[in-house]
Amino acid sequence: MVCVIALTPPQAKSMFRAIFRVDVIASGARQMSSFCAKCGTSMDTSDQFCRTCGTAVVAPHAQSAAPAQPVGPATTSTKAIISLILGILFFLFPLPIVAVIFGHLALSEIRKSGGRLTGQGMATAGLILGYTGAASIPIILIVAAIAIPNLLRARMAANESSAVASVRIITTAQITHQVAHPEAGYACALSDISDTEIGDTILLTGQKNGYRFEIRNCAPDNEDGPNTKYRVVAYPLAGNESGVRAFCTDESAVIKQDAGGSPKKCMEDGAVLQ
Repeated sequence: MVCVIALTPPQAKSMFRAIFRVDVIASGARQMSSFCAKCGTSMDTSDQFCRTCGTAVVAPHAQSAAPAQPVGPATTSTKAIISLILGILFFLFPLPIVAVIFGHLALSEIRKSGGRLTGQGMATAGLILGYTGAASIPIILIVAAIAIPNLLRARMAANESSAVASVRIITTAQITHQVAHPEAGYACALSDISDTEIGDTILLTGQKNGYRFEIRNCAPDNEDGPNTKYRVVAYPLAGNESGVRAFCTDESAVIKQDAGGSPKKCMEDGAVLQ
């Protein structure tokens, strides 16, 4: 006997919704089923043990991988230390540029380390110092372009003043030597002058403060007589670097100069030093 129940449209619609909901829940339950990690048997979410091998079921949330944790104590990034040291020496080019490179590498390395590396503060400090040094390079170059030529000119002026003073010392030593050795007269070489006569052992080597000193054209009035003539010349070891002018004198003790630095021209037609 078949019993037929007549349903009104609202009742039929409500029943359809109830049946569809049961199907969806059942389908979702099947999708939430898992597999045994040991034997691979399919299990429902309500199962606590595998129906085949009896292995305990691990909840899905427990199976998810835990976030990576740092192993052991954190260490300081070597690149961060290098960046900081080079940043402190930012005034030595090109160290500031290298400090910036290592600073960026250190920060990238620290971010990717997952907590295993520290030193972000040192890397940041190295970056700041490095960028500061790199920004100051143009200023340093401008100052150097102005200061270096002035320093070179000042050094050459000091060397020339020292050369004039040394020529006077040699002239005085020649007079002393002539008095001490009347039979020989003036010395024909710096090595012939004694320490007591000149009082400057450095000058006896023939070089001092960027200038070379020589005694030339030593000669007597008579063939067998004492030396009554000589020339002293002083010229720069490196033209336009250690000095510019050449200086010379003779037995008259009048000091002359040549603006081109030639000792020969100085002796021939040098201008009297004022």
